[in-house]
Amino acid sequence: MKTRQLGDVQVSAIGMGAMPLTTDKRPTTAQAIATVHAALDAGVTLFDTADAYTPSDQGPGANEEVLAEAFKAYGEMPDIIVATKGGHTRDGAEWGVNGRPEYLRSACEASLRRLGMDAVDLYQHHRPDPDVPYEETMGGLKALYDDGLIKRAGISNANPDQIRQAHEILGDALVSVQNEYSPRFRSSEPEIDVCDELGLAYLPWSPLGGMTEAKNLGSDFDVFAEVADAHGVSPQRVCLAWQLSRSGQMIPIPGASRPESIRDCVEAVDLTLSDEELKKLSA
Repeated sequence: MKTRQLGDVQVSAIGMGAMPLTTDKRPTTAQAIATVHAALDAGVTLFDTADAYTPSDQGPGANEEVLAEAFKAYGEMPDIIVATKGGHTRDGAEWGVNGRPEYLRSACEASLRRLGMDAVDLYQHHRPDPDVPYEETMGGLKALYDDGLIKRAGISNANPDQIRQAHEILGDALVSVQNEYSPRFRSSEPEIDVCDELGLAYLPWSPLGGMTEAKNLGSDFDVFAEVADAHGVSPQRVCLAWQLSRSGQMIPIPGASRPESIRDCVEAVDLTLSDEELKKLSA
């Protein structure tokens, strides 16, 4: 598979986001593991999750535990990057935020135990906390890096000013930004431009429009269906190819719950769209 730069390492140009374990219609553990194995077979080397990705009837980290179980069951593993996040809290179905450095440290330590790692390959602050100064949270993230609990740092749901502030505090430890970006949600263009400027990977979450909307991408956006028909591929594959063309820093992380879905996503790296098609899709 084609690769892109994530800090000091090359990773697959398409990563895999968390399996949708936060929904009522979540896949079985066996199905989730099969999907992870299909991603590994296809050459995916970046896997993204978070402690808050968990069913409302379970505690934090269910997705991390399934991911660790899938890796253990795979056998001889290739070199991969496991990314997780901290800073969101979960109380049943209720989501909150906690940007205090001491909370971030405890969340990171818990993620390490669930993932069975000595240091997180890429640890991302999940969402800014309006009650905690952003520089204080970033200082906590920097401390995790300095203390060897994480190998690389990332931020998520950050605006351009916050990206620049994080870059100033974290320096070379900061390698990525994970914000929403899809045909449905395009207001992250300024953040993508800042990542291009600073040399940070941009990992769009919900790149196909979200867990419940991804299947409707072609019907909701006719032009993606038209281009897909012209190439004999899925609108979802066209969408990912369109995103890859937007920036050399872009590494989409589509969520998948079926092996067929992740295999189709991976094929996007080999789909070449014409300038005219890209213009139509971006319009």
